[in-house]
Amino acid sequence: MNLECTAQSCKAPDWMRVALKLAGIYNLVFGLWVIGWPDGWFALSGMDSPRYPFLWQCIGMIVGVYGVGYLAASTAPLRHWPVVLVGLLGKVFGPIGFVWAAWQGELPWQAGWMIIFNDLIWWVPFTMILWGAACLMVGRPVVGEPMPLERAVDTFRLSSGETLREASESEALAVIFLRHFGCTFTRQLLKNLRDMHQRAEKEGARLVLVHMLQEGEENEYVENAGVGRIADPRCDLYRAFGLGKGGFLELFGPRVLYRGAVAFFRGCGVGMLRGDGLQMPGAFLVRNGRILRGQKAATAADLPSVEALFGSDDGAEGP
Repeated sequence: MNLECTAQSCKAPDWMRVALKLAGIYNLVFGLWVIGWPDGWFALSGMDSPRYPFLWQCIGMIVGVYGVGYLAASTAPLRHWPVVLVGLLGKVFGPIGFVWAAWQGELPWQAGWMIIFNDLIWWVPFTMILWGAACLMVGRPVVGEPMPLERAVDTFRLSSGETLREASESEALAVIFLRHFGCTFTRQLLKNLRDMHQRAEKEGARLVLVHMLQEGEENEYVENAGVGRIADPRCDLYRAFGLGKGGFLELFGPRVLYRGAVAFFRGCGVGMLRGDGLQMPGAFLVRNGRILRGQKAATAADLPSVEALFGSDDGAEGP
């Protein structure tokens, strides 16, 4: 999703504002139609006129009020996401109620044409607006162009003091970029950290973790003192290595949910969000400031393989 972000604000795409304006106008028109012509829907659906038309008119007034809410929310869709959420819930529960009533024989199925325009056509835009708002709440806005790799390896320092380039000149580095510390898959990786550390040492390399907290805050999660750490709260180093944000399928696709459930029930659990919830992980073999091999995760569930990092240099992947 293309969100225009700066350090101060995040602008919603124009289509979000247009969708909410259209929804608002539609609701107002529908509400006025129901209030002014309460028999209309029943006549078009081949049903008898309502016995208590004022009740149907009250529903029309409620729909019209929703329209006012959508028009107000269209001025800042991502900020006014609760209005969109309430609207989407109504547009989900409404069809469920109709299907139940039709199944019980209380309403004719042909009367369902109304839910297409009142509810179903709005599911996709409303859901996408809510996803955009969720991305802002759990992620961090992308600011400016990515830092060039040559500059990044000279800028970022390990907790031991040397730059990434300096450290990689003395020995190869197996650099592991983590997801946020509350992620089930990060917790799974940290449970196997000792084995990963030993494997890297066996190859004559140093294991380095890149995280999204301030320097020193990772100590409550990383117990192995021999592992190098790099703090990257703004995710600038992630971007320099070509690691971006995950979309819905990358973060919540079927494979991710399955592997997450397996890891959860194996004791990895889940914790509080600590870092950018959208940031994708990866692993790279770095020597003399250059990437020899890379593993960019296709989904949040993809854990790095230290063994694969130390394979042949053929097919090495850069950022």
